Amino acid sequence: MPVQTSAGAAQPFFAIDSQKFLFSFSSYIAAAATLAIAFSASLPRPWWALLTVYVTAQPMAGAFRPKIFYRLGGIVTGAVVTVALVPNLQNSPELLILCLAAWTGFCIYLAVLDRTPRAFLFQMAAFSSAVISFPYLDDPGNIFTTTISRVEEMTVAIVCVSIAHALLQPWSATPVIRSKAEAFLAHASRWTAEALGSRHTALEYEHRRTLAADVTELGMIAIHLPFDQRAAPATRRLVLSLQERLATVLPLASAAANRLDLLRELSPLDAPLEALIDDVILWLGGVIDTPGAVERALVDRCRALAALHEQTADWEGLLVVSVCERVAEFLEALDDSRRLVQQIGGAPEGPQPVTPETVSESYPLARDHSVAALAGLATATAIALYCAVWILLAWPNGSATAAFAALITCSFAVQDDPAPVIGRYLGATLMTFPLAALYLFAILPRVDGYGMLIVTLAPALLWMGYIQADPPRSARALPMFSCFIVGLGFLARFQADFAVFINTGLAQVGGVVTTLAVTKLFRSTNVLWTARRIVRGNWADLEQLANIRRPFEAERWTGLAVDRLGQIAARMAVAPAGDALHETDGLADLRIGRNIIPIRRALVAVPHDVRHALGMVLSETSSLFRARRQAGEAVSPPVSLLEAIDAAIDDMLASAQLAPRHQALLALVGMRCNLFPAALPFESARAR
Repeated sequence: MPVQTSAGAAQPFFAIDSQKFLFSFSSYIAAAATLAIAFSASLPRPWWALLTVYVTAQPMAGAFRPKIFYRLGGIVTGAVVTVALVPNLQNSPELLILCLAAWTGFCIYLAVLDRTPRAFLFQMAAFSSAVISFPYLDDPGNIFTTTISRVEEMTVAIVCVSIAHALLQPWSATPVIRSKAEAFLAHASRWTAEALGSRHTALEYEHRRTLAADVTELGMIAIHLPFDQRAAPATRRLVLSLQERLATVLPLASAAANRLDLLRELSPLDAPLEALIDDVILWLGGVIDTPGAVERALVDRCRALAALHEQTADWEGLLVVSVCERVAEFLEALDDSRRLVQQIGGAPEGPQPVTPETVSESYPLARDHSVAALAGLATATAIALYCAVWILLAWPNGSATAAFAALITCSFAVQDDPAPVIGRYLGATLMTFPLAALYLFAILPRVDGYGMLIVTLAPALLWMGYIQADPPRSARALPMFSCFIVGLGFLARFQADFAVFINTGLAQVGGVVTTLAVTKLFRSTNVLWTARRIVRGNWADLEQLANIRRPFEAERWTGLAVDRLGQIAARMAVAPAGDALHETDGLADLRIGRNIIPIRRALVAVPHDVRHALGMVLSETSSLFRARRQAGEAVSPPVSLLEAIDAAIDDMLASAQLAPRHQALLALVGMRCNLFPAALPFESARAR
C-alpha cells in the first residue's frame, strides 16, 4: 500500500534497497558455497564455517578485502598459539587459562593501539585461539586435529565470501572517498556560513567536531587504498594530499569566525567587511552558484581589504586583517580541496587540476598506550573470570559459554564502552531463538538433500543479511546469525535434539550475560577517562610544539590534532553537562597549534630583539600546556603570557612586514584571541 510523503509523492510502504539486497545475496551465495565444500570435504563443524562467512562479510565489500589477509594471518597465529599452549599445559588448567587470558589481552592491546586494518589480525588471533581452545580443554589429546579442522573451516569461509563479493558486488574505494570528501565539503560550507553569520561560540560542540571526524575517517579510508586494485585514479598520494588540505579547512574557518565574534563585540562591522562576509556566506550557502572565477574574486577582495589595514597599529585593524587573511586562506583551501575531489575517479572539469604536494607516506594516527593497555587488561580479566566461574561450578556447558563470551568480548573490545552494544546483542539473540526452533523442529525434518536445504535457508539468511547491510540495524545481525546457525548445528547428519538445542542456547545466552556483567563492571567508566587522556595527549604535543629546543613537523602535528579531535567527538556526548571536559575546546587548541607553527618558522627571519620576544611567547605557551597536562584540566593562561604576546605584537609592528613576519604577526593576533578572548583590546606601547 503506498503512503503519501510530505512532498505529495506516493512511496511504497515497503521498498527493498537494491544495494543492500545485493550484499545479502552475495553473502548467501558465499554461504551456499561454503556449506557445499564443508559437506563434501566432511569437515567436522560446517556450522563454524557458515558462521565465519557472516562474521567476515561487511556491507562495504571493498572495505573487507584488506581485512581478509589479516584475518587469515590471525587465524593461523591463534592456531599456532593454541597448539603451543594446550598440550604443554593440559595438566595445569589454572596456568593454561592465565596464559590464554594474557595472550588474548595482549592481542587486544595491539588491536586497540594499531587502529589500521592490521588490527583485524590481532583481533582474530585473540578470539580464534580462545574459541579453539576452550571447548576442548576437557579433552586436549586431539587439540592438533581440532585446530587444523577449525583453521580449514574458517579458511574455506573467508575464501568463499571474498570470491562471492568480488564477483557479485565489485567495489572500488574511489566513489566512497569521493562521496566522503564531498559530504565533508558540503558540511564545512554550511557550518562556516553559520559561524560567519552568527555567534561562533554558540554553535554546538558536536556540530563542529563532526568535521574532524569526517577528516579522520577519510584518512583511515586512505589506509585501505593499497589493497584496492580498482583505485588507480584515486591514488594513495592524491587522497593523502586531499586529507591534508581538508585538515586545514577546519581551523581556518573556525579562526575566521572567532575573529568576527571579537570584532562584533568591539563595534559593528564596517560596510566593506560586512559586504564581503555577506557575499562569502551567500556563496557558501549555494545562493550564488559560481565557477572558480567568482571564488577567486572573493579571495582578491579579502586580500585587498586586508592590505588597507596592514599598516594600522590598533587592535580593531589587526582583527580585520586576521579575518580577511583567514577567510582568503579558507576559500583557497576549499577550492583546492574541491579540485582534488574532482580528480578522484576522473579528469577534472573546469579549473586546472591540483598537483599533489609532497605528503607523508601515511596518515598520522594518535595512539595511546595506556588506553590500549586498559582494554587489553579488561579483556584478559574478563576471560579469566569466565573460566574461573566455569571451573568452580563444574558446569558441563561452561566451556561453550567461555568460548562465546571470549568471542563477544574480543569482537567489541576496541570500543570504549561495549555494554550498550552487548545489551542489543542479547536482545537480538533472544529474538532469534523462536526462528531457530521453527527451522530445527518443524522445517528441516522435511528437507532432503543439499539443494533443498539451501533453498529452505534462503528466506532466513537473506533477511538477516539485509539487516546486516542496513547501518542502523547492522549490530543486530551478528547475534542473529550466531543464534540461528549455532542452534541449527549444520552437521553432516541432521540432528533435532531438544536438550542439545536448549543447552546450546543457554550457553550462548550465558556467554552474552556474563560478558555484559563483566563489561559493566570494568569498562563502562572508561569513556570519560579515555577522552581526558586524549585531551592531555593533545596538550603534551602542544607543549612540545612550542618548545624551540624540539624539532617539529607541522603537517604531522596537524594530522594528529585533527585525529584526536575526531576521536573525542563521540566521547563528548556522554560527558555530563557540568563536566570539566566541555571546557577543553579542541578546536581552540587546534587553532593555537597552527598559530605556533608560523611563529617558530619566523624565528630565523626576524632581528635578535624580535626573536627574543617571540621566544618568550613560545616559552610561556609551552609552560601553559605543561601546566594543563599536569593538572588534567584547562588551566587559565597567566597574565605573563598576555604581556609577552602584546610585546611581541608591538615589536612585529615596528619591523618590516616580510612574508614570514607577516604570518607570525597574524599568528600572534590569533593566539591572543584564542587564549584571552575577554582581555582588553591590544594597545601599542609606542602609541601611548
